[in-house]
Amino acid sequence: MSLKLTIENGIKDAMRAKDADRLRALRAIKSQILLEETSGSHAGELSADTEMKILMKAAKQRKDSLEVYVAQNRPDLAEKEQVELSIIEEFLPKQLSESELTEKIQAIIVQVGAMSPADMGKVMGVASKQLAGLADGKAISTKVGELLKK
Repeated sequence: MSLKLTIENGIKDAMRAKDADRLRALRAIKSQILLEETSGSHAGELSADTEMKILMKAAKQRKDSLEVYVAQNRPDLAEKEQVELSIIEEFLPKQLSESELTEKIQAIIVQVGAMSPADMGKVMGVASKQLAGLADGKAISTKVGELLKK
């Protein structure tokens, strides 16, 4: 079942359960999917990879907003973003732990033959593709930088 159908069924369930938070989050995801479908770069149905990118982008937006609201001491808005983020994360694959991420990036460094921080671009190109959806891009970048400095 495509992500769009899963989201539509989730919206129906949230309406029946009168779960406003879940309904708001699912509608936001559906809106982003519809915008991507009608943008012209995709003809109709989206690929699983594109759907994953949409979810990752939505999760990143919520995380960024959450950080801003916490910094500005707005717990009411921060809580709203946290709830939406947790709902979005239900549709994402399980994220890699710190040790799993380190292990995978070390393998990629060996694979591409990187030796110094100057090779970060080569490592990031491979790591971004292999770890898409499994780890945040910022976390990948930070970990690659740490490992190449050693």
